[in-house]
Amino acid sequence: MYKLIVTYLLAAVLPLIVLSQEKERVLSKPEITVLDTADFSPVFKDSLNNYYFAADSISSDTISGSQPDSLVQEKPPVIEAPIDYNAEDSIIGSFDGQKVYLYNNAKVTYQQIELTAYYIELDLETKEVYAEGIQDSTGTLVQKPIFKDGNDEFESKTLRYNFETEKGIITDVVTEQGEGFVHSHRTKKISRDAFVLKDGKYTTCDAEHPHFYLHLTKAKVISNNKIITGPAYMVLEDFPIYFPRLPFGYFPNTPTYSSGILIPTYGEENNRGFFLRDGGYYWAASEYFDFAVRGDIYSKGSWGAKLHTNYRKRYKYNGGFDFRYNVNVYGEKGDEDYTPSPQFAITWSHSQDAKANPNQTFSASVNFSTSGFDKQNSISAENYLRSQKSSSISFSKKFENTPYNLSVNMRHSQNSVDSSLTLSLPEMTFSMAKIYPLRKKVRSGALKWYEKFGINYTGNLRNSITAHESEILKKSFTRDWKNGIRHNIPISLPSFNLLNHINFSPGFSYNEKWYFKKYDYTYVEGAEFDNPSSVPQSVRIDTLTGLNRVYDYSYSVSASTNIYGMFLPRNPQSKIRGIRHKMTPSVSFSYRPDFGAEKFGYWQEVQVDETGKSTYLDVNNGGIYGGSPGRGASGAVSFSLNNNLEAKVLDTAKDTTKTDEEQKFKKVKIIDNLSMSTSYNLIADSLNLSPINLRARTTVAGVSINMGGVLDPYMVNEDGVKIHKYVWNEKSGLGKLGRLTRANLSFGMNFRSKKGEKEAERNKDLIDNEKVLPGDYSQYSDFNIPWDFGFDYSFNYSGPRKPSEKGKITQTIGVRGNLNLTDKWRISANTNYDIMAGEFSFTTFNVNRDLHCWSMAFNFVPFGYMKSYSFTINAKSSMLKDLKIQKRQSHYDNF
Repeated sequence: MYKLIVTYLLAAVLPLIVLSQEKERVLSKPEITVLDTADFSPVFKDSLNNYYFAADSISSDTISGSQPDSLVQEKPPVIEAPIDYNAEDSIIGSFDGQKVYLYNNAKVTYQQIELTAYYIELDLETKEVYAEGIQDSTGTLVQKPIFKDGNDEFESKTLRYNFETEKGIITDVVTEQGEGFVHSHRTKKISRDAFVLKDGKYTTCDAEHPHFYLHLTKAKVISNNKIITGPAYMVLEDFPIYFPRLPFGYFPNTPTYSSGILIPTYGEENNRGFFLRDGGYYWAASEYFDFAVRGDIYSKGSWGAKLHTNYRKRYKYNGGFDFRYNVNVYGEKGDEDYTPSPQFAITWSHSQDAKANPNQTFSASVNFSTSGFDKQNSISAENYLRSQKSSSISFSKKFENTPYNLSVNMRHSQNSVDSSLTLSLPEMTFSMAKIYPLRKKVRSGALKWYEKFGINYTGNLRNSITAHESEILKKSFTRDWKNGIRHNIPISLPSFNLLNHINFSPGFSYNEKWYFKKYDYTYVEGAEFDNPSSVPQSVRIDTLTGLNRVYDYSYSVSASTNIYGMFLPRNPQSKIRGIRHKMTPSVSFSYRPDFGAEKFGYWQEVQVDETGKSTYLDVNNGGIYGGSPGRGASGAVSFSLNNNLEAKVLDTAKDTTKTDEEQKFKKVKIIDNLSMSTSYNLIADSLNLSPINLRARTTVAGVSINMGGVLDPYMVNEDGVKIHKYVWNEKSGLGKLGRLTRANLSFGMNFRSKKGEKEAERNKDLIDNEKVLPGDYSQYSDFNIPWDFGFDYSFNYSGPRKPSEKGKITQTIGVRGNLNLTDKWRISANTNYDIMAGEFSFTTFNVNRDLHCWSMAFNFVPFGYMKSYSFTINAKSSMLKDLKIQKRQSHYDNF
């Protein structure tokens, strides 16, 4: 009996002890629970007044003394932040408070994760969420689940996701990865940034049903990193292309640049053969610079190498450098016509951030190449036709709170037609802005006449050479390079008005050039030296080194005024209110002494033949700033006259109920400018009158017309040398005006279809609003899209040099146009025609078609050195730039 009672007591007490221990274990584990709200603090409350609690909010006295502190091990809660949710229609909670159902524009937010959909089911116990859309009356699925996690976003048909494991199952999902899109019917999200899929699509087409894609039998997508695929093949307009089949694929889609192989382009040319072009490697060195090396190789022996780098330091500077070296091989090795042609080109650009240093700048724009580089290696017509190149490396400094500025430049220019090259190394300029030394620092009242006295200064140092590119490195620095220093000091004297209408401006200018050599001439009987054209071959030229000052100065005074004339029509009903004629005559006088006098030493009298004939030769001939000042004094009176004619006309029909002041008028320019200028040398003993320059500019119906001409007042002899006989005394009729030596006329017109724009808008309203045609406007091609057309005409005349010769006339016309057949089709053409020669110059014809994610282009040059054509269909994305079909004939095959 005793044993039986003990057994019953143990059976009753042991479960109570176990339950007590289990309760302590549950309370010590920080999980979300709703068992006892008295010991918990609420985390959030939904719209149905359901409270949710986290174990890390348990009161400290709940487990006080239940266990030693050393045995309490806290873990981070599963749900680390509140979950916010809302919906437009309804929010329904389950009886146990663990599930919430949201309808119509539902939204759930947890940390940086945001989910929106028509219907969302939230399970707080399993930490899972399910979402889906709804079909509208047309059967279209709307309010699809849109999942956002930071910068990542995708849309799907249905979605099931676990906040704790960050895994999920997604159906009919489209994610944007870099420049491409990944479509998948069923996708498994295996981590926060990774997906796996089967029978998916990768494309760069942003259409809902892509026009082309790579069919991925299986793939793994790591957001903002890469896409790795198994076997894949192309599908074009839903037509599968099983060959070629890719065994695997790798698509980088990192938002930051990274190193990698540069895939070459391929093609064929008749002269150089099959080629692989622009293949190489790109090195993403750092955030400050990168580096790329590329190469070209041709099956007939030609090859090329290219180096390129970009660099940048924020708020300091940025730039880029390119070096290209090409060897083009023409003919077969061993043949007489075998010709290897090495060429190179260097380009460098550097610019300084404006915030780096406001008083000091450094910039570079270098474009240097051998003369044949563009002809033999250019891809574009623009580079092929370019014959002039120039470079500049500049440093400038402004001395703060002073009028002084300093600039240092290194310049280069070249002409690829004759292979001439000009280098200026270096060129330095120091300048002082205009100052007024007689002005008071603290001024009161009007300026005194002497306070208007101003002076400024410009000093320039230059070292330069011009030669053929093959000879420039062989030139002597002392003999062939030109160098010197020039000083210019213009002085502004006080100007004044005469009779309140005529403005007088006197001036004085002083110039000085410092050369470091000059020439001495000696006649040698019977000799034939290789001299410049300005020096007879019988004269020996000796170079004397040392500082050589060459200075000149001049005085001038000018006067100008404005004269107005007005014509008022007598007819009171005339739309012309008046015509105003503005004349601006200007007269100036300048004097310069005879710098050919012996005291200056600029000109040397030298015998030139055995008869004793002599001439004066410039000892500073060919100086970098020009030779010596001219022989003979000059006292020239210059005259110019500018004319402007404009009318004031009614802008609308005349309203007899309004006064003239109330009418609306507009100004119409009849002649923008009509000017003439010439000068007369009072001191010269002959040919005192300079040629008369005529210029005119006007606008007719929006077309700008420019005209000009030069009339020489003197006759010429049979050898083309001017003689002191005035034309108006020798000729009759219009010939009395002068001997026309040069004339030009140019104008251009542009047209565009404004009517088409209005009709396109009207058609859009008819389709969208009146519904005269099924569908909407976007489904139709509107053939009223604007076009444009333009042409430029140029006429030039050069008078005969001798009476026995005839003048030369050149006329050219350039035509350009664009035509949009639809909003996808574009046709353009550009040509130039020499009317006198009867020949076309560079002509292009282009057709372009926008194929949404693809583009088609046909370019045709029908004749000339650039005769060629190309037809290309290619994907627009740069990531798939090699996905193309191309047929072309290169202009290199014309050589």
